[in-house]
Amino acid sequence: MNNIPQLPVSSWIDKFVDWLASFEGFFNAVTNFIGGIINGFQWIFDLLPIWLFMLLVVGCTYWLNRKTKHWTLIGFEIVGLLYIWNQGFWRDMTQTLTLVLTSSLIALVIGVPLGIWMGKSKVFETINKPILDFMQTMPAFVYLIPAVAFFGIGMVPGVIASVIFAMPPTIRMTNLGIRQVPADLIEAADSYGSTSWQKLFKVQLPLAKSTLMAGVNQSMMLSLSMVVIASMIGAMGLGNKVYFAVGRNDAGGGFAAGLAIVILAIILDRITQAINRSKILSHRRGFI
Repeated sequence: MNNIPQLPVSSWIDKFVDWLASFEGFFNAVTNFIGGIINGFQWIFDLLPIWLFMLLVVGCTYWLNRKTKHWTLIGFEIVGLLYIWNQGFWRDMTQTLTLVLTSSLIALVIGVPLGIWMGKSKVFETINKPILDFMQTMPAFVYLIPAVAFFGIGMVPGVIASVIFAMPPTIRMTNLGIRQVPADLIEAADSYGSTSWQKLFKVQLPLAKSTLMAGVNQSMMLSLSMVVIASMIGAMGLGNKVYFAVGRNDAGGGFAAGLAIVILAIILDRITQAINRSKILSHRRGFI
């Protein structure tokens, strides 16, 4: 028999959430700001004809891989995008892409400065590591509760939940990249009288760019993994198709929409990897 009194953890959390809910004006401002980014991305995707969108994706892939010419990847993109169009998922695909790009952009804007701070401060790194562990190990469904409480339902809370879930890799990889810069290069920059900002933007960030981009790639993939979960709180897109297919026990519809998510994930992954490779090659040529 347990005689130890139970800690009122749930009561503490409820009171904390109620206290945060009193800042309604702040959350409305955040909702409007993120909603503006979402509407901007979606407006661009709706404005582009399907054939032009496909041409831009294939052209970007060809240009990024112009040295190696990955014709297999280009062929896969053409077939995959035609499949999404054929199945009537194009609008859903652009909504999913909007959610992923918005989440990744916010994760990048917030995560990179925090990663730089961790890379420069051992104390902040020690404090921040348990928080990042908490963010990565907490079940993704739990993030839906405060997202709905503070931001309602729709795309915005889906983006918020995705950012929280997907941001840690960007922070960790930025920190790792900054700390992996050779000490002799830092000493050389100091000997030439470089300021902290000059060292950061001309030495540390250029050398950490490949590691940082790997973190961005991982954050983007984690954002994409949240699209089905975010559909539970009203986020539109391919995840919504999968969610409703599960509710109707529609195996065929769920698989068709899931395959479209896989195609989008592979395209985004290969493009971000190609961007990273091109940056590495251009950086190496700069030292030759």
